[in-house]
Amino acid sequence: MGKQYEQLARDIVEKIGGNENISSYTHCMTRLRFALVDNKIADRESITQLDGVVNVIESGGQFQIVIGTHVEEVYEEIKKFATPPENDNALTGSEQKQSTFNKILDFISGTFGPLIPAIAGAGMIRAVLALLLVFGWISRESQTYYIVNFIADAVFYFLPILLAYSAANKLRCNPVFAMVLAGILLHPNLQELQTAGEDVSVFGIPMAISTYSATVVPILLIVFAQSYIEPLFRRIFPDAVKVIFVPLFTILITGIIGLIVLAPLGSIVGNFLAIGFDFLGAQGSWLVIFIIATFWPILVMFGIHYSLSPLSIGQITTLGYENIIGPGAMLANVAQGIAALVVAARVKSKATKQIATSSGITGLMGITEPALYGVNLPKKYPLIAAMIGGAAGGIYAGVTNVYRYAVGHSGLPAIPLYIGENMWNVINICIAIVITIIVTAVVTYLLSFKYEKDLKTKKLKGSEDIDQNQEEDMIQETLVEEKPRKFFIRSPLTGKAFPLNEVADKAFSTEMLGKGIAIEPEEGKVIAPFDGKVTAFFPTKHAIGLLSEETGLEVLVHVGIDTVNLRGEHFEAHVEQDDKVVAGQTLLTFNIEKIKEAGYQTQTPIVITNSNVFSSITPDASGNVSYNDSLVVIEK
Repeated sequence: MGKQYEQLARDIVEKIGGNENISSYTHCMTRLRFALVDNKIADRESITQLDGVVNVIESGGQFQIVIGTHVEEVYEEIKKFATPPENDNALTGSEQKQSTFNKILDFISGTFGPLIPAIAGAGMIRAVLALLLVFGWISRESQTYYIVNFIADAVFYFLPILLAYSAANKLRCNPVFAMVLAGILLHPNLQELQTAGEDVSVFGIPMAISTYSATVVPILLIVFAQSYIEPLFRRIFPDAVKVIFVPLFTILITGIIGLIVLAPLGSIVGNFLAIGFDFLGAQGSWLVIFIIATFWPILVMFGIHYSLSPLSIGQITTLGYENIIGPGAMLANVAQGIAALVVAARVKSKATKQIATSSGITGLMGITEPALYGVNLPKKYPLIAAMIGGAAGGIYAGVTNVYRYAVGHSGLPAIPLYIGENMWNVINICIAIVITIIVTAVVTYLLSFKYEKDLKTKKLKGSEDIDQNQEEDMIQETLVEEKPRKFFIRSPLTGKAFPLNEVADKAFSTEMLGKGIAIEPEEGKVIAPFDGKVTAFFPTKHAIGLLSEETGLEVLVHVGIDTVNLRGEHFEAHVEQDDKVVAGQTLLTFNIEKIKEAGYQTQTPIVITNSNVFSSITPDASGNVSYNDSLVVIEK
């Protein structure tokens, strides 16, 4: 194992800027998560091209490298080349520049991510136990059931200790101290005080007592307090006595503050969460499942899906069941896997077929990053089909109020997690999966006719005497020989043209939305680059979508970066959606000076949003351009 991933680990550490650029790192189910001193030092493009790396994502303040199911092996090799520096709670480098929202996402994903495998493992043990009950191999009264059940329950009962360790590592305070603080919350003597029902006080200060096993919020608040209290005492005491007095005062003071203030406060927050879960279950569970089933791959793409883990874990520990993530994520993952498998059945390329097959099977098991980044996202249409299929299954699962009884992987092996007293629950999730599979497969198959150009065939000359089966075999092996067609996009603006990868917006610079070019405008006017139709005109007037009915080009002209926030101010529309337009017609005008005064850049990406339809898209301009100058050359 080591030799297989050692070079990959070495290359990753080198290309992210070496050990000195690493503030901290961890991993989740499929990706390495780095907090870097300076994200700009990391050579993202080179890392993406490494054999063994699926993709690179920067989200929530983290530099995330998607590896796949063997991420743990790579992580172990990373340890040989990267040792995060020991320091206090202060954030440095790029972490200081994070927004509050990103810091929260970073903390949540960094804390819960390492625990997901253990929680998933416990959930699958419960699934096995449910199957043993269903087949009558054990009974609820047996000692076997009793023992296996508390084996599975141990992760949840001692969840505060696991969270303490993980949160302390994230906040750069002593994880052993944090685990001791969590142990205080679970100490049987504390439970005895609660059982006695008498008033309790510490140094005359009254203390409310609650049950803290399987809780999330109380220990997170306590470790957060520790991250400030511990460094304070490390600064106060000299090195000679730190080993004695830092543990003494950190555990004692944080423990007392935790018992008197933070833990009860966390319980109150937890109670409100439970009320919220009950409300969702009664009023809007169908909508939650539908949204997750539809948009789960988008959350995965931005690396924030683990940020929902606290809600999932909180619901399962307070109510005994969960439907915030489980059903929707399972349907979304199955859809991703099915879409990739249909692609494998449709494409000619042996390499693509192999990747799509293996990643599709992995997707059905609940790990979708290989299918998402290796097949579905690059081709786009399988991703769209998977989201449609997930939505269809999500509607059924939501309306029938499906939920799972334990947290685990969100793939087909997790179906036993839905087995409980009401057998219709597991029947309904199976029906939802079948709906998802059928809709995803059909939509992917139909879209493949439009987007997989190498599937187009023509009848062979002289084949009239060949029987139908032979003819079909020969056709499948024969690609259409079309003469390449070249055409141009004329410039819709006047200004300075520059490459799309220099645009200050990653959605454009990484070509996620398609290939093209960008212009820094000198005049606030956009004209039609060809005869066609307005397919989209945003209410904020900052972006317009056009279709050339002659060539099939779909073009997006996006004036400025983040100018959607202006809500249409400084923009004026001269056409409406669905209008027919002719080349040279004024589409919209805008005030360059006012937009810049408002703090926004006026860089204007011109993107071919259906780039995958064309064999090549090449920028044909640089520097100064005028209206109607050749901007991009397209070959079909």
